[in-house]
Amino acid sequence: MARPLLPLTLSSEQQSILETIVRSREAPHSLVQRAQIVLLAHVGNTNKSIAQNLGLCEETVGFWRKRWLGDSIELEKYADQSKKLREAISHVLADKPRAGCPGVFTAEQICQLLALACETPPEHLSHWTQPALVRTAIDRGIVDTISLSSIGRFLKSGGFETASH
Repeated sequence: MARPLLPLTLSSEQQSILETIVRSREAPHSLVQRAQIVLLAHVGNTNKSIAQNLGLCEETVGFWRKRWLGDSIELEKYADQSKKLREAISHVLADKPRAGCPGVFTAEQICQLLALACETPPEHLSHWTQPALVRTAIDRGIVDTISLSSIGRFLKSGGFETASH
């Protein structure tokens, strides 16, 4: 027999924020799903019924129910601060950092690469290309080696566009 679930209660402000997330067209799908889990749990649905309703497995629903319950005291701190409560709710429903190998490039190197992309390209180029950025970054000693995809990823995260070749 399954254990009875702890009740999940929401303040009216929390409920309003979660409903706004669910209706949002810009919110990431994972955030919308997690907000839906919390809202459905709030009205008394079981993990099994929520899982069936949202096409998820029960373990996923249980995980997010438990995460919400574990952080609910933290959320109460922001009960009268709408903006901070919204940020705290998004934080609770976000993925936590995962283990993995550390980044290969330092923040300073990434900044230098982005600064390089802002410079005027050499005379023989009308604009920077990713291969030209790679060669120049290595020639200047910013990095020992770097792939085209890493350059592209850094430029994209910095809001840049380059020609591919």
